[in-house]
Amino acid sequence: MNHGKDMKNKIQHFDPKDFEAVKNIALNFPGAEESISHEGTPSVKVRGKLMCRLHDSGEFIPVRLDFEIRDHYLERYPEIFHLPDHFKPYPYLCMWTYHYDKKLLHEILELSWKGLATKKQISEYEAEKKNNGL
Repeated sequence: MNHGKDMKNKIQHFDPKDFEAVKNIALNFPGAEESISHEGTPSVKVRGKLMCRLHDSGEFIPVRLDFEIRDHYLERYPEIFHLPDHFKPYPYLCMWTYHYDKKLLHEILELSWKGLATKKQISEYEAEKKNNGL
């Protein structure tokens, strides 16, 4: 069996442009780095851990969030977020690529980042926000 040939013939269903707005916000957080994840999809990681990525279907963006926070957003914004069955056991919230609010996007990315960043990164970030009147 030639796995290399199979991979060459595999059709990718995502468009990296669908991730640009998310990536641009996520990369503003200290320690966030652009990366490539599953199936060659663009992603952002913090300390080597996945913060968010474009799903290989191109239809949604999984964002790492604690289960309790995830459930709150799923309940409050069912038109923006969803949870495919295979994501249920993992701490991710899936956001449709075609329907999101920029302010809400920043909010969930900040929560995701805080779950992955060091205490020092968080305190420095919060101090900078306070100094800038945000």
